[in-house]
Amino acid sequence: MSTITTEDGTQIFYRDFGSGQPVVFSHGWPLSADAWDAQMVFLGQHGYRVIAHDRRSHGRSTQTWDGNHMDQYADDLAELIEELNLHDAVLVGHSTGGGEVTRYLGRHGTKHVAKAVLVGAVPPLMLKTDANPGGLPIEVFDGIRKGTFDNRSQFYKDLTLPFYGYNRPGAQVSEGARESFWLQGMLGGLKGQLDCIKQFSETDFTEDLKKIDVPTLIIHGDDDQIVPIGASAHQSVKLIPNATLKVYPGGSHGLTLTQQDQFNADLLAFIKG
Repeated sequence: MSTITTEDGTQIFYRDFGSGQPVVFSHGWPLSADAWDAQMVFLGQHGYRVIAHDRRSHGRSTQTWDGNHMDQYADDLAELIEELNLHDAVLVGHSTGGGEVTRYLGRHGTKHVAKAVLVGAVPPLMLKTDANPGGLPIEVFDGIRKGTFDNRSQFYKDLTLPFYGYNRPGAQVSEGARESFWLQGMLGGLKGQLDCIKQFSETDFTEDLKKIDVPTLIIHGDDDQIVPIGASAHQSVKLIPNATLKVYPGGSHGLTLTQQDQFNADLLAFIKG
């Protein structure tokens, strides 16, 4: 159980296991570092140092009233990387965490970074605009805000169905996975989680993506009901100079769990390659 204290006094919880080349994980909304348990154990057993933190206002980190925005998330990640003196790191971000990684690379560069992996990630922009007609209308995110504010416990439980594709015919539903998602979500603070909705939906990462100058693997499910692949991965791969897109047929937003063995193998192969 470790924490760093950021410049604004926020305590960021993190887990740091193993030794070797560091792999740093950024989780999705409204989860925590626990979302990466299987990947951390898998890579740790293959000789890597694995690190995952709880974003501010999520999990076991400080629940802050202010600072719940993408620039600060990226700066918190930068402080963690500096504090742990990491070099040649592989950054792995899922969903909102993919935005966090992208903004970190855009703001802080790749001095400490060897490679990046974006999984079901929100860049370049989730919101539908005149310049981004393939995005989702603002009403979708207003609905997420209302559901989270009115009864986030029930909303998070219901969200697991499209998140993991459990609402698809023939899906094998794991009640344990649903309960883990709910528990991680409820550990965080309501104010920060509400603030984060605007960040993952309205932040434009286009310029950040263009600045990424390390090999980047983009993994996305073509049945992702949370971050549709058309306005995200298919656009990001065009913007990152040295990016490869791997599409998981029928893959859900939660493919790190629903297709865990395949994802772990692809992640390891990319890191070693």
